[in-house]
Amino acid sequence: MGHGFKTVDLFAGPGGLAEGFSSLRNSDGTRVFDVALSVEMEPSAFATLRLRAFTRQFSELPECYYKYIAGEIDLPMLIRNHPAEWRVAVEETAMLTLGQELTRAELDPRLHRIKEGAHDQVIVIGGPPCQAYSLVGRARNRGIKDYNAAEDHRHFLYREYIRILRFLEPIAFVMENVKGILSSKVAGESIFDQVLEDLRAAGGSPDSYTLLPLVAGARGKHAGNVIRSEEFGIPQCRHRVILLGIRSDFLAKKSLVVFGQTLEPASRATVASVLKGMPALRSGLSKMQDTSDNWRNAVVSAFRTAASSCRTDGTWLNGVAKALLEHASKLELGDDLPPRSSRRLAPVRDNRLGAWLSDGRLTMLPNHESRGHMESDLARYAFATTFAEIFGRSPKAAEFPRALAPEHHNWDSGKFADRFRVQHWDAPSSTVTSHISKDGHYFIHPDPLQCRSLTVREAARLQTFPDNYFFEGNRTQQYVQVGNAVPPLLARQIAEVLANILTH
Repeated sequence: MGHGFKTVDLFAGPGGLAEGFSSLRNSDGTRVFDVALSVEMEPSAFATLRLRAFTRQFSELPECYYKYIAGEIDLPMLIRNHPAEWRVAVEETAMLTLGQELTRAELDPRLHRIKEGAHDQVIVIGGPPCQAYSLVGRARNRGIKDYNAAEDHRHFLYREYIRILRFLEPIAFVMENVKGILSSKVAGESIFDQVLEDLRAAGGSPDSYTLLPLVAGARGKHAGNVIRSEEFGIPQCRHRVILLGIRSDFLAKKSLVVFGQTLEPASRATVASVLKGMPALRSGLSKMQDTSDNWRNAVVSAFRTAASSCRTDGTWLNGVAKALLEHASKLELGDDLPPRSSRRLAPVRDNRLGAWLSDGRLTMLPNHESRGHMESDLARYAFATTFAEIFGRSPKAAEFPRALAPEHHNWDSGKFADRFRVQHWDAPSSTVTSHISKDGHYFIHPDPLQCRSLTVREAARLQTFPDNYFFEGNRTQQYVQVGNAVPPLLARQIAEVLANILTH
């Protein structure tokens, strides 16, 4: 293990922030940020988190790890092969619900030991749950009878983060949340203004921590704290508030040069950068026997239904109808249909992303299996992907043929204009969120002939999780983990900024 800044990861999810921070190395090979403790409450995310903590105990991943993620051995066998490393992983992870008194009784002694052994070299990272702050979450809350934001504990979970800051007195912290926190209010008061005030005072005095912007030249209030991932080489339009705080007494000893340390913009990455070349898969059938022949018949019928619907709605969709029929013919006459899952390794087009994502020792690609879809949705996917192929963008709800409109009372309201959203090859994806676990309609694969939503591995690549990062739990739980995480490659860049400040 390294001897760098001892790092505590709170509300850790599957470990996106820790993955980026722990990847940064000193010239002697030790870690700049040594993860001492990761805390997560959800069991499947915690299982993923602990497994990844296990992998950090090795300078080179052991052969049995690759056998485990390939399904050749079980977890007990993996542990028996490396009991010492597993014990360290157990020490570094805790499945606890933050904000509860019982949790504090167990957690605080562990935090105390970290603080005592770190010699003022502690870092805190993490993102308190965002459901209460996100625009979607707030819209959902408004529909709850007698909902009172002031009584929703999720609005105040950040205070447990603050409490731990006060307990540990870290030299620095990184706190992540959704952009919606900027406009969230309770009893007419800005939540974000209160968060900023509490963070600055977390050391016991009003300005004990100094908040530094991560984005240079940003205009507007708080713009320096809003990270647009696509501007930093992440193949996804993910906009998040990320706050970097440095203890003011430490900062006073530093040169003013540290105030110029911000994220460096990178060339734009696209969906094609990471997904083009991945093994093609067919979607599954959720309401009938899922065989290749049944799928071929269902999808060919879906393409023809979509084509007929386009022609019924007028001439402006004739080009889409023609392409739909061409796709139907290819599927009908093709000899080999793609499988529902594939372990074949896939290259990454972008060299920078490839160096981060790829692992030459992998023998298979984990978590790459398609989900099942209803036949009615197959026709909508066929239309949407073919429309995007021709027009270079995903269709809006108003552009769908009437015969393909779902039976949803809000379909024509404008609230669900992007209900079926195709991820276009030549642009960064839209934000990968936990909603991908629900139905996949917002995350349709750009290849019309695959007629499906994204797999967990495809979503993980858009989030920049390395290909050897294995997600535990069932597929729904895996989607949630990926959607809730911080992109590890973005976390790595934030870690580089912080390392430059701390070691300047």
